[in-house]
Amino acid sequence: MENLHIVFWLFKDIGWCLVWKPLGIVMIFPTLIISIVIAYRTKEMVSELCHNLAITFWISANSYWMISEFMKFDVLYIYGMITYKHLALIPFFMGVFCLVYYYAIWQPRHPNEIETM
Repeated sequence: MENLHIVFWLFKDIGWCLVWKPLGIVMIFPTLIISIVIAYRTKEMVSELCHNLAITFWISANSYWMISEFMKFDVLYIYGMITYKHLALIPFFMGVFCLVYYYAIWQPRHPNEIETM
């Protein structure tokens, strides 16, 4: 499943790069759904869960950014110098916070836990 996930992700980004809107947008769904399933399946291992949640947030941010470019609202201003593209920072930072939580809080308190399957 993880390998198939990468295939969908690549097709999504190829669609974005070549501005093939239907391909890019359609590939969001399998890419995001599989990343959520992978995160759910690894919920018992905090190290895997945190990394897989970070990937899910990354895909979400990346997908929003792609859509904002496709629909040409990425450069419109929301407030001051902040554009709609900057909203992608919200899920990007959520992914960073998952990893910060794991490496700065959880892992130091559980040094003997198995990190991967």
